[in-house]
Amino acid sequence: MSKILFLADLHGNMPATLALEKVMNRIKPDDIWFLGDAVGKGPESDKTLDWVRAHCKHFISGNWDLMLVECAKKCPPGQESNSFYWNQLGKERLDWLESLPAEDEVLISGINFRLFHGRPIDSNYHPYLSMDELKPGFTDTKGKLHGGFISADCHMPYIREMNLGYAINTGSVGNSLGVTRCHALVIEGELGAQELSPISMNVLSIPYDNQLAIKIAEECEGLPNKEAYKKELLTGVYSR
Repeated sequence: MSKILFLADLHGNMPATLALEKVMNRIKPDDIWFLGDAVGKGPESDKTLDWVRAHCKHFISGNWDLMLVECAKKCPPGQESNSFYWNQLGKERLDWLESLPAEDEVLISGINFRLFHGRPIDSNYHPYLSMDELKPGFTDTKGKLHGGFISADCHMPYIREMNLGYAINTGSVGNSLGVTRCHALVIEGELGAQELSPISMNVLSIPYDNQLAIKIAEECEGLPNKEAYKKELLTGVYSR
């Protein structure tokens, strides 16, 4: 069986990202998918993006990734403070983000999973939604129905079974809501196999030094919405 790691929403939080890296070195995944939002919100977007490029094998864009790309081209009114992020990232990183696909798929143990971030191509599928509200996530933008979907965006991990298959969220590495830990998803199964076979799906929940992450943010000059970001890391309550 292969061990596949899915991660997303690092959001410039390097202490959380490095805590995940320590666990990765221990569990040694065979494949690693990035499902969007390496950047934004936190103080070290350049570092978290470089980490994604160095450690992941497959990549999907997220709403923050694409928003910063577009704003860097033409800053809309009210977004001037976010110039912090695109100035920090620089053109080469922004060009790389712009090149990423918006969705993909992977076949594991006979289940073809749709992979996407959430917004901007689809909804932000929160864990409290009904089955009817989750159903659209199983169909990709080309109209193909999948046996499961794996998304991110809502910053809260979950694994839900329903009549169409499995609705799964990776949670957030660097900006978790609810429990203030680093979260990611591990699936173990037969990668690429069309025949149905056993599959294991588990959420990684990793403690990290939240106070260090808050200190780095506090010392970062020009970070937009700094107080709100610090509160999110401390309480797990979204405040913007």
